[in-house]
Amino acid sequence: MDSTQTTSSQGLGRAKLILAMTIFGTIGIFVKYIPLPSSMIAFVRGFVGVAFLLLVTLIKRTKISFKDIKRNLLLLCISGAFIGINWILLFEAYRYTTVATATLCYYMAPIFVTIASPFVLKEKLTVKKVLCVFMALIGMVFVSGIMGTDSLHISVPGILCGVGAAFFYACVILLNKHLKDISSYDMTMTQLLVAAIVILPYVLLTEDISAMSLDAPALICLLLVGIVHTGFAYMIYFSSIASLKAQTVAIFSYIDPVVAIILSALVLKEKMGIYGAIGAVLILGSTLLSELNFHKKK
Repeated sequence: MDSTQTTSSQGLGRAKLILAMTIFGTIGIFVKYIPLPSSMIAFVRGFVGVAFLLLVTLIKRTKISFKDIKRNLLLLCISGAFIGINWILLFEAYRYTTVATATLCYYMAPIFVTIASPFVLKEKLTVKKVLCVFMALIGMVFVSGIMGTDSLHISVPGILCGVGAAFFYACVILLNKHLKDISSYDMTMTQLLVAAIVILPYVLLTEDISAMSLDAPALICLLLVGIVHTGFAYMIYFSSIASLKAQTVAIFSYIDPVVAIILSALVLKEKMGIYGAIGAVLILGSTLLSELNFHKKK
C-alpha cells in the first residue's frame, strides 16, 4: 500500500471515528424520551444491536470465527455481563441527573483504568498519570454540586450510577486486554449478545413487562438506540480503529462527551453553572492529558 492509499485510508478512518463518537454522544438524548426501566432499555439495546450485526454479516457474507469465540468464551461472558450492568447504571444516571453530568461521571472510566493498570496490566504509573487522577477527582467534586447550588438537577444517586457505570466499563476495557486472537467484530457481537442474555433474567424478575407500553415516538427512539447507537456505531467504530493509531483513537473519543454536553444544553435545556463547568474542564482535561504523549520520536 503506497502513501496515497495509506493517507486515504486514515482519512476515511478518522471520518468513521468522528461519526461513531458523535452518535455515542447523542444516546442520552434518546434515552430521556424512552419511558421504560433502564434494564429493559439495556436489554433491547443489546438484542437489537446483535440482530443488526447478524444482518450485516449475512449481507456482507462475513464468517464468524466460532473457534476464536470459544477460546475466549469465559472472558467474553464476564465482560459481556459487565457491559449489561454498565448500560443499566448509565441509563439510571440519565434518569437521576442531567445528561451532561452523567456523561462526565461516565468518563471517569479512563481514570479507573489508569489506577488499575499497574496492578492488572503491569503498566508503569507515571507522575503525569497520577496528577491526572487527582485532577479528575477534583473535577468530580465540582460536578457533584458540593461546591455550590448552581446545578439543582444534580443528585447523589445519579452521580453514583454514572461513576458505577464508569467502573464497570473500565473493567470491560481491562478484561478485553486479555482477549487473544479474536477480531473486534466477533468480540463485540458476542459481548452484546451476552449482555442481553444476562440482563433478561433481571428484567423478568424485577419488571412487569405486560404493563409496559410505548407510543410511536418512544418506540422509534428505542429502535434507534439499538440499531444506530449500538449495532451501527459499534460496527463503524471497530472498522475505523484498524487504520488509526491508538493515540488518535483516544483523542477523538472525547468528541463523545463534548457532543453530549452541547446537546443536553441545546435540546434538553439543561444548565450547568460555573462550578459544573470547572468540573467538566478538569475531568475532560485530565482524561485527555493522560492519553497524550509529549515525548517526540527520535
